[in-house]
Amino acid sequence: MQNVDRKSIKNSNVGDQNKNKRKRLRLIAAVIVGIVAAYLHQCWHSLSYSILLETYICSKDTCGNKGIVEECCCDYESINDINGAVLHPLLQELVKTPFFRYYKVKLWCDCLFWPDDGMCRMRDCSVCECPENEFPESFKKPSLHTLPNDDPVCQEGKPEATVDRTLDARSFRGWVEVDNPWTHDDETDNGEMTYVNLQLNAERYTGYTGPSARRIWDAIYTENCPKYAYGETCPEKKVLFKLISGLHSSISSHIAADYLLDETNNKWGPNLKLMRDRVLKHHDRVENLYFTFLFVLRAVTKAAAYLDQAEYDSGNHMEDLRAQLLIRQLVHDSKLQDACALPFYEAELWQGQGGPILRQQIQNQFRNISALMDCVGCEKCRLWGKLQVLGLGTSLQILFSVDDQGNPDPHLQLQRNEVIALLNLLNRLSESLIYVTKMRDQIAINPLAKIIGLVQRQWGSSIAHWWKKLSKSN
Repeated sequence: MQNVDRKSIKNSNVGDQNKNKRKRLRLIAAVIVGIVAAYLHQCWHSLSYSILLETYICSKDTCGNKGIVEECCCDYESINDINGAVLHPLLQELVKTPFFRYYKVKLWCDCLFWPDDGMCRMRDCSVCECPENEFPESFKKPSLHTLPNDDPVCQEGKPEATVDRTLDARSFRGWVEVDNPWTHDDETDNGEMTYVNLQLNAERYTGYTGPSARRIWDAIYTENCPKYAYGETCPEKKVLFKLISGLHSSISSHIAADYLLDETNNKWGPNLKLMRDRVLKHHDRVENLYFTFLFVLRAVTKAAAYLDQAEYDSGNHMEDLRAQLLIRQLVHDSKLQDACALPFYEAELWQGQGGPILRQQIQNQFRNISALMDCVGCEKCRLWGKLQVLGLGTSLQILFSVDDQGNPDPHLQLQRNEVIALLNLLNRLSESLIYVTKMRDQIAINPLAKIIGLVQRQWGSSIAHWWKKLSKSN
């Protein structure tokens, strides 16, 4: 009996040892499986990231543009570097100063092209015209006093499309009042002007879509700015189309970057799909955005001496000195000179016997485009459309103010509103380049993150399944 008990105990001990051994083996196996799974997961993560990133970003419709910008003298990489490091920070500070914050504009709508447009015909609903005696004296100085936003007479379309108006007549003293030959508006007609604080009226989504908006762009492209034919040899005709296309891309970028995602909860943010559909998947639109940026930058640098000596007087001495300092930093920056000394070379245009006639033809087309801004059925869109078209017109005036022999006009003068529009347009374009780079990366990473997340969940489920089986076998 005693021998039997010893034998049973011995067998039991051997069984326990074997069982413990199997447990240790299973535990080791589980650890090995976990390590292998983690290693394979990391390999897959890296491989999938590199392959998918290359496939998604460098596909034909989303690949970052490389090389020299067509018709310009600078490459994309240099532009992005100098814009991010120098130009964008300077411009962001400059447009916040009192001198560049206020803009004088005709916001009322008198459309020359389709007077039957109901939205445009209702002049009293476009701008809140208030009697002069309603304005206190403080409204005539740079301030944050604004007309009430909740006045139903001032509303047009959605609330986010309504302009916040500020009077700033004092800031416009001391500058010449000369009409820009490239634009339709009579800039000297102070009786029809209103004063706007641009910082209170950000360029973003306004809800202005549909047939009315499409009709504006259709008229611009088909009637005044037809796309140049493949192999077109006339660079002057290319310039106008590329400028308008680049401006269009910039406007679309700002709408996509600051979009009303949830009207109920007033949630704003980037609309990546809109950005991809309207800008990023069109290689030529991105290219034209860079072209327009370089064109306007060339105008600013060419007018460096004029801008350097201009009087920036808004009534705020310290802020005006700051504005002048920022202007000097912008037009004389050594890094900009090193990276892109000549953004656009305009001297090659308007050559030959037909140069003056062609210049006049394109000038008339651009004037028509500026007149179309009066047909925009959204107040805030009209404000930014007019400002940016005037900015382009000022760039054209600076670069192409030449006589019949091609000599620059030594008596070129700019009015205050033109300088404000020019620098604010350059800032808009600079922002758009930042948006293009940033949102393109977000668009590329987002679908990749979903795939990697799915892989992680699958590996996690596999490891959990293995561990569950091992636990049951124990």
